Amino acid sequence: MRLAKLLVICLIAVSTSLSAQDIHFSQFYMAPMDLNPAMTGVMNCNIRVTANYRNQWASVIKSNAYNTYNVSYDQRIAVGRYDYFGIGASVWGDEAGSLGLGTYQGKVSASYSKRMGGYRQKSHYLVFGVEAAFGQRRIDFTNSQFGEQHDGEGGFDPTRFSLENNLNRNSFLYPDVSAGILWFSVFNENANIFIGGAYHHLNRANITFVDGSSEPLYSKFTIHAGGEFMLNSRLGLVPGLLGRLQGPSMEIIPGTSFKFVLGNSRRSSQSFQLGAWYRMSNSSESALMSDAAILSTRFDYNNFTFGFSYDVNVSGLRPASNANGAFEFALQYKICGPERRNVYCPNF
Repeated sequence: MRLAKLLVICLIAVSTSLSAQDIHFSQFYMAPMDLNPAMTGVMNCNIRVTANYRNQWASVIKSNAYNTYNVSYDQRIAVGRYDYFGIGASVWGDEAGSLGLGTYQGKVSASYSKRMGGYRQKSHYLVFGVEAAFGQRRIDFTNSQFGEQHDGEGGFDPTRFSLENNLNRNSFLYPDVSAGILWFSVFNENANIFIGGAYHHLNRANITFVDGSSEPLYSKFTIHAGGEFMLNSRLGLVPGLLGRLQGPSMEIIPGTSFKFVLGNSRRSSQSFQLGAWYRMSNSSESALMSDAAILSTRFDYNNFTFGFSYDVNVSGLRPASNANGAFEFALQYKICGPERRNVYCPNF
């Protein structure tokens, strides 16, 4: 019981840290615009709508669990015969803790996809993307308690904490700018490889709640890669890799999914995926450690895609969490229109 209480305190302390880290999804491949602005409009259809939801640590902190959600819309616009513009917009929010710490962001993004060679069933593209956003952070200090308010003998005096007068910046807005690049090669409709990178928070906005001070948001560097390879007409591999570095924190997620084609015709396509991923991360300046084993599923039916994943906690917090980590839902819908033109894209 003491360990569980200690975990709650640590989670709240981390959530209110002045050098906050970004949200993340275990199904990062189902949140393409959050991953890299260069992913905007990169699809086989004309319009894509995506929704993501993540719930973490509910087994430990109950109603104060971390809840993260994301909704995005993007589309591609033909430029000439082979190239594309991509435009999109998204909103996301993250809420956690007994103090109602919330971070919210609305952003717009654009990309340009340039064909570097090849033809419809075997082509190579270079994509550049940019993103501009406004974010909001807010917190409710009404129920906050600090060490100086306790006398060590069971007494509590809320007037003893002198720094409290400086904690009046409980809600503020900040601008945010990011950029990214992506390379992908397609060999046929069901075989491709890609690699991309992004540089988030170029402007390093001030995100502190302490009035009169400055704590710039750490810039974040992302690299991701993957592909799709059919072993036969019914079975394929969909490997992937994600690496992120933000200030003193890092995470690496390698893994793969097995794709089972249930049906494929000109009028209908169905497939099912089972995947296993492994997240390694560090906190502060500690060494990279095991964090979670991720089990995932994905079902594609025509223009609909539904994904579910569950994180099995394998870190040092395992005794308090009983190995429970987080679950995620992802939903995607694409509008393809009457034609697909002269290019295939990876199926994000």
